[in-house]
Amino acid sequence: MSFRTSSVLIGIVVALAIVASAGAGTVGINYGRVADNLPSAFKVVQLIKSQGIDKLKLYDADPSALRAFSGTGVKITIALPNEQLFYVARRLSRAYAWVKQNVVAYVPGTQITAIAVGNEVFVNPNNITSYLVPAMTNLHRALVKYNLDGIVKISSPVALSALQSSYPASSGAFKNELVESTIKPMLDFLRQTGSYLMVNAYPFFAYKDNADVISLDYALFRPNAGVPDGNTGLLYTNLFDAQLDAVFSAMSALGYKDLDIVVSETGWPSKGDEDETGVGLDNAAAYNGNLVKHVMSNSGTPLRPKASLDTFLFALFNENKKPGPTSERNYGLFYPSEQRVYDIALTPSAVNNPAPASGNSSSSTPAVSAHHHSSGTTPAGGSETWCVANSKSDTSKLQAALDYACGEGDADCQQIQPGAPCYNPNTLEAHASYAFNSYYQKNSRKIGTCDFAGAAYVVTQSPKYGDCKFPTGY
Repeated sequence: MSFRTSSVLIGIVVALAIVASAGAGTVGINYGRVADNLPSAFKVVQLIKSQGIDKLKLYDADPSALRAFSGTGVKITIALPNEQLFYVARRLSRAYAWVKQNVVAYVPGTQITAIAVGNEVFVNPNNITSYLVPAMTNLHRALVKYNLDGIVKISSPVALSALQSSYPASSGAFKNELVESTIKPMLDFLRQTGSYLMVNAYPFFAYKDNADVISLDYALFRPNAGVPDGNTGLLYTNLFDAQLDAVFSAMSALGYKDLDIVVSETGWPSKGDEDETGVGLDNAAAYNGNLVKHVMSNSGTPLRPKASLDTFLFALFNENKKPGPTSERNYGLFYPSEQRVYDIALTPSAVNNPAPASGNSSSSTPAVSAHHHSSGTTPAGGSETWCVANSKSDTSKLQAALDYACGEGDADCQQIQPGAPCYNPNTLEAHASYAFNSYYQKNSRKIGTCDFAGAAYVVTQSPKYGDCKFPTGY
């Protein structure tokens, strides 16, 4: 996400890729990593699953993240960064190589469902707009080559600054200088490939610079009188819907009424500078909490009541290395410590059955539940359980999980060193099982401590690997 001004007014089923279909909207989250204090990818997997989130968007195709999410069922959107557009647009061979390295190498274990080509390309100061559609086209040709075009969709996140006008929503129109050169070719591409337009929508920016004319309640989805659209007679009770309908109107004006939108970014900062009107913990919690309810309500927008407003919140963590005003570093739902910045519901069940408020917005997050064979909880009555490696996990995933357990996880791995009692049998599965179980027992067999992104599961009988004995407590 970039700083903006007020002008912002093969083998898995194909169905996994179609996220813009009719029905209740879904909520995912952006996993930005412009920071030097974030938890490991394996810890992020546990955090994501503990929140019931099953959609994640990256800003690149980081191998550690893609490996960690293998076998988790989380649907991943990866990205081709802006700086690589030129190379992929100019040479088809570059597109083939990129897709082979960043998609083919991970599917179907990692459920990559979309590629975001660039990010807010139209506002990039390096004038890379002309490379956008050629890059998208070459990447699609690469997906076709590897028989992945029915599974992985291609789009590009567009900032609302691409609009010439956005108020009222029915007058939404793209900037004239972009229409023929880029917008229409891009929308043609999206239509032909059965994709959707990614939109970064931030009511916060519009409110921050126009607080004298925009109601805070209107920006935060709180009860308000609403804003009528004089052209259509539609009443808007929140700014988010108005922004999206401005984009729908802009597409319709060019003849692309059939295309859907996925909100690739939206959020509200919990902290900012003194001149950043509207920032704050309460407002961030109100915006994101009410947004989730709205997206999951299946109400669409006034102009498109049947639209499925699939949305990715920005962002998972506060990122301490992001440039710009203080707000840019405080969009996270979580601190790097994995504590909540504030409490909001992120799943349909939590929205419909909210837990009592804890009174502590930075309380620890609930642990993730194990998803193989057992609930992962410490059984009642003190019965013993152990954690073992999932033999169905691929070698690279088991090795990465073992490295984490013996490293950052601080498992007791001395016993699996050469000459130690549990070195034999000298197999990856046996060594990983011992390390996983050590981590599990050291953490008091808490929910989620035997998972390792699907590389481990809980058993109720003592593991048998040669003469090695697995402890049940430390």
